[in-house]
Amino acid sequence: MLHREIPPTAGLPLRWQDLLGLSGELAPALARQLSIPLPALPCSGTAALIIALRVLQQRMPGRTRLIVPAYTCPLVALAAHYCPPLRVVPCDLQQGGIDLDESQLTQLCDDSTLAVVVTHLAGRVADVDTAKRIASRVGAAVIEDAAQAMGALDDGHSVGLKGDVGFFSMALGKGLTTAEGGVLFSRDPVLHQALHRQCRNDLPFSLRWELQRSAELWGYALVYQPRGLYYAYGKGLRAALAHGDEVAAVGDDFSVDDIPLHRLGGYRRKVGAAALARLPDYLQQGRQRAFHRAARLNALPGVSVVMDRPGQQGTWPFLMVVMPSAQARDAAMAQLWTSGLGVTRLFIHTLPGYPAVAPLLQPAGPITVAEDFARRSLSISNSHWLSDEHFERILAQLKAIVASPD
Repeated sequence: MLHREIPPTAGLPLRWQDLLGLSGELAPALARQLSIPLPALPCSGTAALIIALRVLQQRMPGRTRLIVPAYTCPLVALAAHYCPPLRVVPCDLQQGGIDLDESQLTQLCDDSTLAVVVTHLAGRVADVDTAKRIASRVGAAVIEDAAQAMGALDDGHSVGLKGDVGFFSMALGKGLTTAEGGVLFSRDPVLHQALHRQCRNDLPFSLRWELQRSAELWGYALVYQPRGLYYAYGKGLRAALAHGDEVAAVGDDFSVDDIPLHRLGGYRRKVGAAALARLPDYLQQGRQRAFHRAARLNALPGVSVVMDRPGQQGTWPFLMVVMPSAQARDAAMAQLWTSGLGVTRLFIHTLPGYPAVAPLLQPAGPITVAEDFARRSLSISNSHWLSDEHFERILAQLKAIVASPD
């Protein structure tokens, strides 16, 4: 039997030409393709957030609260460890989507608020305008966490440009990868230059990290396909689930020690520039595939896929699916998590559920909608390796579960 594992995200595969054709430069290529200011390139999306927070702290000293979605990557909260005395305030989600709850955000924002983080979760385009309106009343900044959304458009422009600061991630499995990497920018020229200056001051070149990440990049080119991922991803997933460790199964087991701070080296920038040319077509193919499959899923009773609003064009690394109940979601995961079909969960808990995050939190309100989202959601890969036949198998399983009286 040939073991195969569909990747959980629709990352852009690398070609050997990308690794060897070293003529391009990533920052100007990103600026041209995305119509953004020439970005700074830190070592990760988390490092980009840390730099942004440090710059904002210098501009607004004395502000100590960072408001973030209660359901988001733990690394967003862990970034505050590197920006003392900042504390993280989880905000609930709006019912039925990924946007921050407007009423609670209004209550949480005060003159101690440094910034509000709006997350374009799962490549969907979140509501930045409402967050800007509320944050501006107290003089707080808005940071767009577009880690999963490089190439997404909000009102015809790249995500990241409505807020004060935007950043993308180029981690393994993202649309474009440099085996970790961040893209940091601001529409405000003065703030944009401050971000570049902070990166130069705080992010040294690290030969050790550059060699390690370059090796990981070659490994990604080799194993990022269904046969290789069975060994590189699937076996670890199954081992973690066999031990009942769901956090390890999805890779959420982060700590503050998992955040190196250095700049993105020249070799990986050139590899990223070579691959970037293929990204627009790859994203468009993914959108077409996702629209068709989302319609099929949305037709199931009680099932909904998180979608974009009119005027928005997100990326589709995977489909974020909300099941009718926690029991239905758990039943689906029991059947599909180890099926090799790219079905997984995005984050296991809301932020208070991670022990490493808890010391950085300053809870200020109920997060019941976010907790419900965490209990009922799963993700389905939008990889081109997930064939129509594979998808029909997933759809049949979900249809049987939601039709069951239990």
